[in-house]
Amino acid sequence: MGILDKHKIIETNATLLLVFSFLVVTIGGLVQIVPLFYLENTIEEVDGMRPYTPLELTGRDVYVREGCYVCHSQMIRPMRDEVERYGHYSLAAESMYDHPFQWGSKRTGPDLARVGGRYSDDWHVDHLRDPQSVVPESVMPKYGHLEATLIDGEHIGDLLSTNAFVGVPYTDEMIETAQLDFRAQADPDSDFDGLLERYGEGVIVRNFDGRPGVSEADALIAYLQMLGTLVDFSTFTPDASR
Repeated sequence: MGILDKHKIIETNATLLLVFSFLVVTIGGLVQIVPLFYLENTIEEVDGMRPYTPLELTGRDVYVREGCYVCHSQMIRPMRDEVERYGHYSLAAESMYDHPFQWGSKRTGPDLARVGGRYSDDWHVDHLRDPQSVVPESVMPKYGHLEATLIDGEHIGDLLSTNAFVGVPYTDEMIETAQLDFRAQADPDSDFDGLLERYGEGVIVRNFDGRPGVSEADALIAYLQMLGTLVDFSTFTPDASR
């Protein structure tokens, strides 16, 4: 009996096909899953990564609430066309503090994984007010209402506590000073030394929307301006052992 005849027996016997399919899937699953139990950490540690500041975290919530993830992904795949257009491919560590992550696969608009610092705050303000004024072919709706919506960060400590509960390394001090740090980042005239001490000297401190008070636009722009800026890819070397 030839190989084809033996294969025909499996194809024509539903029970036999089910058994062999189950065995193949089981073995394949074990090969993929078992090695993970022997790793201390499945995410490569990368210099520069830190938790979001209170203002950035608030901006991220605005981003999710407004459904920005529906049209913009935050994951650059390691393919030439994507790397040349958007920048260095995304690292797992860049999403280690995201709950939920914003990878996505739908791109009505461009990927935003490296959007931080690419445009000025004024550009972002104009883009939110009237997207077509800066990108004529854009189908993005207007988000000018974000400027008019002021926020005081009253419950930002609770937001940090919730993220700490699921593993984000916010300290007790970060949670206690969350509201102060929230206001300080949007006010360059404030005493923001504590903010920089807790989150790093690279934190951007400025009035993002150029208007008095802290608005949802301030928070969202603060979040967008830090995306992709934490890792120095000019010195980054992948861990070849993984």
